[in-house]
Amino acid sequence: MKRVAIVHTVRPVLASFPRLLEQVVGQPLKIHNLLDEFLASDPAEIGYFSVENRNRLFNDLKSCELTKADLIVVTCSTLTPAVQLIRPFINVPVVAIDDAMTEQAVRTGKRIKVVATAMSTLKPTIAKLEQEASLAGVEIEVDAQDHEPAYTAMRAGDMATHDRLVLEMIQKVKGFDCIVLAQASMGHLQQQAQEIAGVPVLASPILCCEKVKQMLEEM
Repeated sequence: MKRVAIVHTVRPVLASFPRLLEQVVGQPLKIHNLLDEFLASDPAEIGYFSVENRNRLFNDLKSCELTKADLIVVTCSTLTPAVQLIRPFINVPVVAIDDAMTEQAVRTGKRIKVVATAMSTLKPTIAKLEQEASLAGVEIEVDAQDHEPAYTAMRAGDMATHDRLVLEMIQKVKGFDCIVLAQASMGHLQQQAQEIAGVPVLASPILCCEKVKQMLEEM
């Protein structure tokens, strides 16, 4: 049985992602979950991902490595730039939640709208899209917005308010080739958002799980 260690920063994703992963992979997995809420709350509070937070993430990933995992997944987009820096020092593959999503987004259309709830996610997601566009040899235009009240509701466990506010944001998005839901905690809204927007809406959880499935099959 394959082992997957997962680093989460918010409880709704901890509650949903492991089950989704096993469904997509199509076989039982030995899953080890690590929840570090500080790595989401502190960057949201101070406005950037500090060196101390990078060291904390490094320790989290090393702890996951000690589970003898075949692969590690980090489910928070805010952490992606730090994940890219730390990857060379981890002895198993590390997948960032938005790797597959951003790869697909830059091939879907030139004008991309990034929708987030936490402001701390915007810059990392934009940077990742620009990086993937450069690798793919394409030009993109990115516009982004956040909605902190939706993030606050999610943190308080009020997913009904979170979902309503996110879908209200989607209703106002016009003139883009695709929409990127920047956080895994928004992933369950992908289908509804796409019906509202009338353009492709990309969510990270399902695409990440498909990438993990492919990687596990190649091991």
